[in-house]
Amino acid sequence: MDLLAQYLYILSASLFVLSLKWMSEVKTSRRGNWSAMAGMVTAIVATFIAYPVQHVPLLAVAAVVGAIVGIPIAMKLPMTAVPQRTAMSHAFGSLAVALIGVAEYHQRAPAVDPFTMSVLASEMILGFLTFTGSCVAFAKLQELIPGKPFVYKGRHLVNLGTLAAAVVTAVLLVLHPEKTFLVPVLAGFALLFGFLLVMAIGGADMPTVIAILNSYAGLSAAGLGFVLNSKILVVAGTLDGSSGLILALIMSQAMNRSFLNVMFGGVGAAPTGGAKAAKETRSVKSYLPEDVAAVLDGARTVMVVPGYGMAVAQAQHAVKEFADLVEAKGGKVVYAIHPVAGRMPGHMNVLLAEAQVPYDRLLEMDEANPMFPEADMAIVVGANDVVNPAARTQTDSPLYGMPILDVDKARSAVFIKRSMNPGFAGVDNELFFLPNTMMVFGDAKKVMTEIAAAIKKG
Repeated sequence: MDLLAQYLYILSASLFVLSLKWMSEVKTSRRGNWSAMAGMVTAIVATFIAYPVQHVPLLAVAAVVGAIVGIPIAMKLPMTAVPQRTAMSHAFGSLAVALIGVAEYHQRAPAVDPFTMSVLASEMILGFLTFTGSCVAFAKLQELIPGKPFVYKGRHLVNLGTLAAAVVTAVLLVLHPEKTFLVPVLAGFALLFGFLLVMAIGGADMPTVIAILNSYAGLSAAGLGFVLNSKILVVAGTLDGSSGLILALIMSQAMNRSFLNVMFGGVGAAPTGGAKAAKETRSVKSYLPEDVAAVLDGARTVMVVPGYGMAVAQAQHAVKEFADLVEAKGGKVVYAIHPVAGRMPGHMNVLLAEAQVPYDRLLEMDEANPMFPEADMAIVVGANDVVNPAARTQTDSPLYGMPILDVDKARSAVFIKRSMNPGFAGVDNELFFLPNTMMVFGDAKKVMTEIAAAIKKG
């Protein structure tokens, strides 16, 4: 039976690796999802074979409670809330790992060797800080608390001091494993650090935060795997940790910012003085959906740029209806996706796939930007900072140097937005004030529906 369990673990690890490979492409992402689920089921079955279960009724109750909570969430959760659900998954997973680490410590103390204690202390720190960090990310994404970073003088010293206190406590535990009172102290400092860390990060950086919290949760699980001598936990945790870290670095590069700047920069804390002055001296002209439909008449290439506003309004189906009407009149519609559009990696791709948008119409930034100069119209649906031309020219802007979608190079640009409020970076969008931009104010779903209705009439 032990040999069977080891073979099943190998199969499970292989399925996890294949799932990452398949989920790296939109066309094979469903296969990757199924592969990951099959790998997890296989790992659970192998664990039941490899280890005796001492409290079957307790385990059964836990499984039933988890199913009662999890299945309705999975079935009824709107696509717009996937980032929040992902954040809470990280929270619960990391808390479970941290608590198991605490239980293992109390079972082994005081006879804990230095290596085991080092691993336990490290995974507890990662687990507890990921828990509070993920809870804060959830609260910001759900708009339970403001999305702007909580910035104050000396915050870096406070944050680093809190982390240093957790590390010092961990070292004391390694040197004196019999001092059990240090465990709640360690947990307290780690919980506080996770809270302070994510509170100081703005809503626009939440996709990167979610990726790095995913990495922390994975590394915490991998550390626990060493303690429990569980090879599959080491493999799965390492895959999770490394992929999350790589994704966070890729997204930081997409914003032309260092990883440390994302985690500690406090971008979006307040508008700059220049942005405030621009609001006072400049104005834009508002257009109606019927005006957009009139300009669209005869358009050959239309590029749609989705953002978080599309997700909030659940406008993806209205966008698809609009695209179908344009193509029925002989035009071509493609979708330009910025790497950090939305609130989680691939957010826009998931929403548009739900609306049955063909995969080959979803273009990454490097593919889309050369097409904008030839596009008759670019329609921005709820995006903001990722299309701001200030990123190219304004050296004092927090967006400076960030690669953007070249919407301003299209023959005409339509910007659908609720108001003139700046994006999460806290600066005005220079695209608002260009002569070829048509500002249409309102809910993204309502505006896109009205544009589609006007096209039908025309």
